[in-house]
Amino acid sequence: MAISRAQLLKELLPGLNALFGLEYAKYENEHQDIYETESSDRSFEEEVKLSGFNAAPVKDEGSAISYDNAQESFTARYNHETIAMGFAITEEAMEDNLYDSLSARYTKALARAMAYTKQVKAVNPFNNGFSGGSFDSGDGVDLFSTSHPLVSGGTNANTPSTQADMNETSLEAAVITIAGWTDERGLLIAGKPSKLIIPPNLMFVAQRVLKSELRVATADNDINAIRSMGTIPDGFAVNHYLTDTDAWFIMTDIPNGFKHFVRTSMETSMDGDFDTGNVRYKSRERYSFGVSDPLGAYGSSGA
Repeated sequence: MAISRAQLLKELLPGLNALFGLEYAKYENEHQDIYETESSDRSFEEEVKLSGFNAAPVKDEGSAISYDNAQESFTARYNHETIAMGFAITEEAMEDNLYDSLSARYTKALARAMAYTKQVKAVNPFNNGFSGGSFDSGDGVDLFSTSHPLVSGGTNANTPSTQADMNETSLEAAVITIAGWTDERGLLIAGKPSKLIIPPNLMFVAQRVLKSELRVATADNDINAIRSMGTIPDGFAVNHYLTDTDAWFIMTDIPNGFKHFVRTSMETSMDGDFDTGNVRYKSRERYSFGVSDPLGAYGSSGA
């Protein structure tokens, strides 16, 4: 259905002082604080997690050396989605409009809609990655779980056993948990926090907890260990598309964590219909957001 003069009555008459409602600023590219972006030339991408070896044993004098086996652990799959939208304007509406270019105005609105969808899809793993959600990691459990299975038979946890609000105590517990992560064979890995991702409701809490020289909300004159040790070196970033107002997340330096694959970059086009005179505009892109290694982040849904 095309935008006709019936939807633009005020713009066809003199005396209109201003057109407004499409000039709002928008929160852009907040996914860049979370994802590593790569290009893709296939319909989907797969990334496989490998298992290394057990700790090397002692070899007794004269005895044979021990051999171990390596194997694949699990596969993370990225299915690219096509995101597209368009609009059409009648020939008469374009002719009779007295104020500005309809096409320029509504192509900006189209770009805004496309950008909004991308940001919503980017945080889907965070909004739906806890128990009862719809997003699992490649190992078959919730993205944020206390029981990510390992080849060795053990587990890793990237969420607290009891969900907790963000404060000094819960952040310290998260950092300690991250320091205890192991690889698929139970060998310790040197995982470290990098950045805190929070909803707008927690930005003042994050500022106090990360930036205060002394401990927050205590009568003690202790230093703020999180700040003085540089525990979360990249500070925090506010993501306005998180739906849980007390959920918080710590991105880590674990490689191959959260990935954004671009299959087709944003394309825009227009054409005119000979019979109706309508002009059509469309925008289209293909991409996927997902997770290869769930240890790329630690998260809590709040108390």
